[in-house]
Amino acid sequence: MSFFAELRRRNVFRVAIGYLVMAWLILQVGDTLAPALHLPEWVNSALAFFLILGFPLAIFFAWAFELTPEGLKLEKNVDRDASITPVTGRKLDRTIIVLLAIAVVYFAWQSQRPGDPAASQAIGEQSIAVLPFVNMSSDAEQEYFSDGLSEELLNMLAKIPDLRVASRTSAFSFKGKDIQISDIGKELDVAHVLEGSVRKSGSKIRITAQLISVDDDAHLWSETWDRNLDDVFVIQDEIARAVVDELKVRLMGELPEAVEIDPEAFSLYLQARHLMLQRTHQSLLRAEELIDEALAIEPSYVPGWTLKAAIHATQGDTGAKDVDTAFASAREAAERALQIDPDYGRAHALLADTLISHYWEFEQGRREIEKALTLDPGDVEILYLGCNFYGVTGAYHNAVELCEKAIERDPLFAPVYPMIGVLYQFLDDPDTAVMYTSKLLDLSPAAAGTHYYLALGMISQGNIDAAIERIQFEVLDGFRQTGYAIAYHAAGNEVASDAAMQALIALQDAGWYYQVAIAHAFRGETDAAIDALNAAVDNHDSGITLILGDPFLDNVRADPRFDAVVERIGIRLD
Repeated sequence: MSFFAELRRRNVFRVAIGYLVMAWLILQVGDTLAPALHLPEWVNSALAFFLILGFPLAIFFAWAFELTPEGLKLEKNVDRDASITPVTGRKLDRTIIVLLAIAVVYFAWQSQRPGDPAASQAIGEQSIAVLPFVNMSSDAEQEYFSDGLSEELLNMLAKIPDLRVASRTSAFSFKGKDIQISDIGKELDVAHVLEGSVRKSGSKIRITAQLISVDDDAHLWSETWDRNLDDVFVIQDEIARAVVDELKVRLMGELPEAVEIDPEAFSLYLQARHLMLQRTHQSLLRAEELIDEALAIEPSYVPGWTLKAAIHATQGDTGAKDVDTAFASAREAAERALQIDPDYGRAHALLADTLISHYWEFEQGRREIEKALTLDPGDVEILYLGCNFYGVTGAYHNAVELCEKAIERDPLFAPVYPMIGVLYQFLDDPDTAVMYTSKLLDLSPAAAGTHYYLALGMISQGNIDAAIERIQFEVLDGFRQTGYAIAYHAAGNEVASDAAMQALIALQDAGWYYQVAIAHAFRGETDAAIDALNAAVDNHDSGITLILGDPFLDNVRADPRFDAVVERIGIRLD
């Protein structure tokens, strides 16, 4: 008998086919379940490695052994006349048919999922980035108007369900840079770019806009308007309509339209928003003055009240105003916005953030953030604030899901990366925490907390020397001293840890009570840690909202006084 025929007789080919089909199914199931179970990336790699390793073993056993009624025997010890390999072969055929049927069903199911490449390609054709329009006015200070007009267009287009729009953070990151449209398209994963210019002189404006295809740099549509300032809302509507028509976007309802308000109020609103983004004490105070002027002219303008809430909340966060006064004003403005329009998602989200970060009203905060997510589930700011809410209240997997959606829509939105890094710390996955937090080094290396959160992840990894090296670059002294106190203790250098601890304690009255608490806890100083946690509650330190999951508090969780602190905050939800 030929070697080939002997392979067939011993069912080697059948075993090989059955093994390959089964291995493919196992890999597909693993690829589906791993993200859902938040398993590390190496799990699928290890699974593939062992399946590949098992293939030659399966072939060897098929060749060398035979399944008999008495059990598994070496093939050479089986009488050829008593061999039941034909029966085994028929069983293997049926098994292969079943496996192939399962594979076909699974493949058909996968092809219908939203992540299917064909579907992604179709959606990709209906995608756009709105670049900041160029300010062509003689006055450079008019830039707020060109930026604001671009953002208003972006927000209008983002309300169309079947159109994927790159977020403001991503699109505006290319402002002032000489980059090819094709490179921008690749970076933002969009098929089209909308760009233009604005020239404003008194009550006259000239706006140009053009829609460009990323693939071939072809100009699909362009237009120029020479109008009065009060026509700006009509122009926005015309641009949005042209984009929808050119991209052949299917509308589920009416095309969103710009809200028409007094042109002077609109200009004041855009100036206030431009200044708020600068986040300096002076710019925030001036932004408050301007938005108040705008609302005096247009008292029913919901985006204006929502911006006012954001300005006051930012004043509280940055110390530009007394914290209690600032957040009381933020809450009042958000509630006023919702009195006018109960379905304005961003106002619900801002109110939720104010309620949980300052007032610790977590039940009402949950209702507000859930309402915001229902009204506007694709808004990156709302996704981020939802991630923050679920993160502080202990629903970590829900929080991670929202953070990942925010990153998918806006990979350049820097605040989400430390948040998702902290969440993976809570989930005892420091490797993934470091991976996400490391991305901040590219996006915002000088931002407060960037190096601190990265160092904490490295400490959880056990990479103490790297953490000590990293923490020196942290810009905020409170974060830096906390990192040193923890890292040097982990390294066994108590002299350096004690020095950092004393420096941190000297800063605590400036709002570092929670950091004092986690440093004491990590160092095993339970009484001091509990005292610092209570001080954080007494002084309404916003950091205390991390208390449920923070691994650096693990040393004090068993202390009954720890539960008493949690009860004081009221952070646990059913």
